[in-house]
Amino acid sequence: MTTVTAEPAPPSTPSGRSARPSRLRRSWDKHWYAWAMVLPVVIVLAVLIFYPLFRGIWLSFTNLNEANQVAEICTKSITGSEVCAENPNRWEFVGLDNYVRVLTGEVGEFWQWTGTTLIWTFVCVAFHFGLGLGLATMLNRPMRFRSLYRVLLVLPWAVPAFVSAFAWKFIFNERFGLANALLSAVGIDPVSWFADRWTALLTAIVTNIWLGVPFMMVALLGGMQTIPSELYEAAEIDGASAWQRFKNITLPGLRPVSMTVILLGTIWTFNMFPIIFLVTEGQPAGQSEILVTGAYRAAFEGIRNYSLASTYGVLILSILLVFSVFYRRALRKQGEVW
Repeated sequence: MTTVTAEPAPPSTPSGRSARPSRLRRSWDKHWYAWAMVLPVVIVLAVLIFYPLFRGIWLSFTNLNEANQVAEICTKSITGSEVCAENPNRWEFVGLDNYVRVLTGEVGEFWQWTGTTLIWTFVCVAFHFGLGLGLATMLNRPMRFRSLYRVLLVLPWAVPAFVSAFAWKFIFNERFGLANALLSAVGIDPVSWFADRWTALLTAIVTNIWLGVPFMMVALLGGMQTIPSELYEAAEIDGASAWQRFKNITLPGLRPVSMTVILLGTIWTFNMFPIIFLVTEGQPAGQSEILVTGAYRAAFEGIRNYSLASTYGVLILSILLVFSVFYRRALRKQGEVW
């Protein structure tokens, strides 16, 4: 005959209720090894991401710049000793003043840069997705040298962005560039690509399309290869044309992948700093700047205005967060889980 021993009841509190460990404590006791493995990642994220983020948000509420960042101003006397005095123009908390000045156009060219950024992002992502989808469809079909084509089409993605930027800048050089050489060969006058806002932006868009299409192609090609081939075979037996199979099988099957790569492509292109900075350099007269290059110039050129650059950074983050929220809602309405 077996003897059943009752488990000891949890200790009671002075009010008479049993004191149970908290949910966090129970999780730690049960999964302490998982917490121990996650902890280094959390520390790295806190140091590299969360601290700079909150530091930047705090600086956007101050007037900190290169001139007023020191608490004391020290000068050398005739005897050679240093005499230090409190800086009368030391930085201080200014609340929302930076945001008001930026949004009203008192400093910087926020609205012009925002318009350029939106045009730049929309055009680049549209071409990334369209060309990537076309190339992925082509490479998903049986053909000779398909593996070689895949490698060649991925090469632009493997080349560092700054190398591609310098190469395309040379291609669009007014005197020695290949683009003007081709135009001259067909009887068209050379174009001063960086003398006009739209032609300068065009050079950056072409460069970014060259860099971004391989990623879209690889992602969409992977998505196509997960679609069951039986669906295509059944549709072909039913007499569906190639376009009908593409429209009714391929596109719906790619929807989860498409939504993800469009979101990632939008965020990456919105923050694509090296192409604008290295190809157009903001020419002419800053008209081809986007928000991230404007923030960089505020922080590192002239009298470095760290508070203004932080304000731009917070506004960029806010725009992307709003876009992500509405994008997620649109996906949920379509039945996508994200």
